[in-house]
This record gives sequence, C-alpha cells and structure tokens, in this order.
Amino acid sequence: MAQDGPDREGCCGAARRRETGSVLTVGHRFSRVVTFDEAAIRAFAEAAGDGNPLHHDAEFARASRFGGIIASGTHHGALMMGLVATELTRFGAGVGLEFGLSFRKPLPAGATMRLEWAVTAAEPAPRMGGTIAHLAGTVTDVASGVVVMTTTGKCLMLDPAPTAAGEARG
Repeated sequence: MAQDGPDREGCCGAARRRETGSVLTVGHRFSRVVTFDEAAIRAFAEAAGDGNPLHHDAEFARASRFGGIIASGTHHGALMMGLVATELTRFGAGVGLEFGLSFRKPLPAGATMRLEWAVTAAEPAPRMGGTIAHLAGTVTDVASGVVVMTTTGKCLMLDPAPTAAGEARG
C-alpha cells in the first residue's frame, strides 16, 4: 500500500500538543493519502479474518457487479481510526470512545484515496478527566472526488497528569 505523509491544518479542548505546545481546536483538519493495491487488500482481509472472496479471489470479483477486487470496509475503517489515534495523541494522551462508519461506494483495488477528519466539537468531560473531541471524516477517491465512506468519531483527550510538584505536564 503506497502512501504519502499526513497533511495537517490546524483541534479541541485543553489537551496540549506535545511537539509544539499548541492546543487542539475545533476546526482542526488532518488527512493522509493511501493507494489500495490488490496485495494490501488481500493481506488486510486475511489478517482481519474476512473471507469474502471479493477481497481475495480476482476471478470471482471480476465476475461480480464490482468488476474486480474491492477493499474490505474494515480496511479503510481501520486506517481511519489509526489516523485519529496518530494525530490526536500528538496533542497528548487520548483514547477512542466511539466510531461510526457508513459505506457509500465500493473501494476498488488500485484506487488512491484521501482519508480526512475534522474536529467538529469539543465537550468538556471533567468526570472523565478530559475533553471529548467530536470528529467527522470521509474517504474520498482522489481522481474522481467520489466519497466512498463517511465516518464519525468521539475521542477522550485526557487532561495532562499532575507532576509531583502539582503542576500539569504538557
């Protein structure tokens, strides 16, 4: 699976960016571009235990309405969740709470996709010890602009832990 590096534009709550000291704000966007080749689709489906022949068997998939191998929804779903984990923990400790995936179109082998998220809201969660970041995302075919998946997510961005001197680490 070929890919370029992540793109970042500016997210939420009081979590501090470990690298620069900046704060995650509503409106923060981040993305990456991934090409889904047949070998990666087969390998992921096998690792995930997805035996659907549309992800493994080129002859079967070619004879289907899709005309060829397509990616398992768990494949691009997992990449979207991994992108969230990687980006948001740049701001400090955090954990995923909830993700929703809506599959709009099949993702054919060979397609290059932009995986993108935006922070849409920040909800203080003092009883949970942090801020809940609400996210909306898309998986979009770079060549055609067609959205193949829409996503939502909620992540808890943990408040910095106090140090021995009682000061927050950041």
